[in-house]
Amino acid sequence: MVRPYLPLNAFRAFEASARHLSFTRAAIELNVTQAAVSHQVKSLEDQLGVALFKRLPRGLMITAEGESLLPVLRDGFDRMADALERFRGGHVREILTVGAVGTFTVGWLLPRLAAFRERHPYVEVRLSTNNNRVDLAAEGLDFAIRFGTGAWHGTDAVRLFEAPLSVLAVPAVARDLKEPADLLCLTLLRSYRRDEWTRWFEAAGLPRTPPPQNAVVFDTSLAMMEAVLQGVGVGLAPPLMFSRLLASRAVVQPFATSVALGSYWLTRLQSRSVTPAMSAFAAWLEETVAGEGLA
Repeated sequence: MVRPYLPLNAFRAFEASARHLSFTRAAIELNVTQAAVSHQVKSLEDQLGVALFKRLPRGLMITAEGESLLPVLRDGFDRMADALERFRGGHVREILTVGAVGTFTVGWLLPRLAAFRERHPYVEVRLSTNNNRVDLAAEGLDFAIRFGTGAWHGTDAVRLFEAPLSVLAVPAVARDLKEPADLLCLTLLRSYRRDEWTRWFEAAGLPRTPPPQNAVVFDTSLAMMEAVLQGVGVGLAPPLMFSRLLASRAVVQPFATSVALGSYWLTRLQSRSVTPAMSAFAAWLEETVAGEGLA
């Protein structure tokens, strides 16, 4: 593609003026004179054949034409700044974008992420959380860490580990739980998977237990466990992800019974080329999981 002449100085002058709605403040930011900024903007307007600002007695008002140009320039300058930032300190910095289930992020990944950053200081991790619903392509993610069976269309999935579900309750509630059937008198908290409690009761030896009618449904175990702490009910959640609450005795696990309904998986689009940062992150995850005996 042959690009036309791009007046970068004029673009900078316009973009700064549009942000400040002032030639004077734009000039201070760009370390030039107010007259120089005004001249650059006027030159750009002449080249485009449109007015980008209305000059007012006390500042500027951007026109519709200016409004249409501003986001294009702002995005371009941000992307250039981002690219240059990757070379800071004489090293090429790589960006790694990861979307992960919120429970996994808070309960497992964050306490260990410093170890990855120490080993790979030039990889900038950009982490977003979700409730297990994610679109790798639309969100521009390198990886997504999901919970399930590993079967997602168009993706490669590497199994990390299971996270079996067990009953978790505050100590005051757990003291009255002598056997699994005692749970049927309580409010049972679960995720969007409808059969969780039924499967747990079957594993605990109560195969004829119907789906609980007094259940409260959450889209994330993080919110569910907050409800447990506030006395709303008893939760069915992976103890591995709430080890800190268990260690502090804020919650306890009254029964040893657990049920595995899936695993956490590291997934990527099959069409996504693997970058060095992606390889480093995947290798670190595999090593860490194996080192903790979870694989």
